Amino acid sequence: MRDSGPQDQRAKDRNSAGERPGEVLRAAHLRKRYDGFEAVKGVSFQVEKGECYGLLGPNGAGKTSVIRMIYGFSPLSSGELGVFGLDIRKDWREIRFRIGVCQQENALDPDLTVEENLLIFAGYFKIPSGDARRRSDELLEFFALEGKRRAKVMELSGGLARRLTVARALVNSPQLLILDEPTTGLDPQSRHLLWERLFELRDTGVTQVLTTHYMEEAAFLCNRLMILDHGETLVEGEPEKLIRDYAGESVVEVEGADPELKDFLSRKEVRHEVLDRRTVIYTDDSLGEYIRSRFCTRKCTFRAASLEDVFLRLTGRELRE
Repeated sequence: MRDSGPQDQRAKDRNSAGERPGEVLRAAHLRKRYDGFEAVKGVSFQVEKGECYGLLGPNGAGKTSVIRMIYGFSPLSSGELGVFGLDIRKDWREIRFRIGVCQQENALDPDLTVEENLLIFAGYFKIPSGDARRRSDELLEFFALEGKRRAKVMELSGGLARRLTVARALVNSPQLLILDEPTTGLDPQSRHLLWERLFELRDTGVTQVLTTHYMEEAAFLCNRLMILDHGETLVEGEPEKLIRDYAGESVVEVEGADPELKDFLSRKEVRHEVLDRRTVIYTDDSLGEYIRSRFCTRKCTFRAASLEDVFLRLTGRELRE
């Protein structure tokens, strides 16, 4: 019998990481502790090739902790995490050559030009200079940055700097792109441009893992998503299905607290929340129309249910630190 070689060991690592055909990422019972505080409490999920998977949650929910474990910045406290069928604890160097990371913070070099930021970063991946220049040209065009290639980073607006940050994460043509709140602080035009670029990347087969506080962004970009709170999974699924399951078709917001309306909602067992100044009702279109015509004697809003309604129902409306 021949000795087990590196390829055999790599196959064992893939099996232990739980690889499945078409699967790029698999997390099982993932936990992260910081000096006795448990930020992530046994989270499990998987991401398929070519999809955009979202991690949503309030501040402190554990999203960034999960993201940092995926790209090897922060070690697992316990659990299993496989990327491309490789174990992040053993093969993080190989994994990092195949992923791109767009962090929350601006990590661009302010002393370099836009083009130099791309070229220098390409050197970290040992990309030959000619290939690096061609890749840089492609990305500058893709993100509409050609006119700024010789500008210093400090001269860029927030939107341009964010586009450059995403471009730099793509220098090595990654198979998995990790985006930690990529559009925070952007104006609507810049945000929508970046959304379109991320859609195009997904169409070419680039898998994406995204954290965001913008519910519209998550609903627009993500094939599937998970809502976290206090380090635990609340729900997971396709945005449209989560909206149907947890908020219905329509939302009626009625100003005030009419006792007759409260009685009607209780008798009909209609999902609703009573807030300080309004009652928020989650229902289907026909019942929503009836409630609006019957009980909206003062200010009333009738609209389609959204992912934000799901988020607020599950995580609450109180402010977080």
